[in-house]
Amino acid sequence: MVSREHKRAGLHEKLQLLRSITNSHSMKKASIIVDASKYIEELKQKVERLNQDITAAKTSNNRNPLPMQVTVETLEKGFLINIFSEKSCPGLLVSVLEAFQDLGLNVLEARVSCTDSFRLQAVGGEVSKHLNPFI
Repeated sequence: MVSREHKRAGLHEKLQLLRSITNSHSMKKASIIVDASKYIEELKQKVERLNQDITAAKTSNNRNPLPMQVTVETLEKGFLINIFSEKSCPGLLVSVLEAFQDLGLNVLEARVSCTDSFRLQAVGGEVSKHLNPFI
């Protein structure tokens, strides 16, 4: 008898929790379950829309890469590179520095801002062929 009352109390508690999550105003079990079912469908639709938005954003980013302004000036013993983009994105600074490394360029001094926009000013020179870059 006690376990039946515990089950009933547990079910009532869970229905009230479900009612509060779904903002249901009904007190009937069947209506609470129907409201929960509708709520689940709404959540599924939101997830689907978000996935579509993510896919569209990835596609547009692939087609329209970030417009950047890049200027390169040669100095007496090196170079000065200015890079500007109206939008900053995660990993952009790392990608630029890896590109410098791949080109065999040694950055001696750099000023970077990547809050809303991306701005990099780097001064450097070529890595000497006879020096080990890992020392």
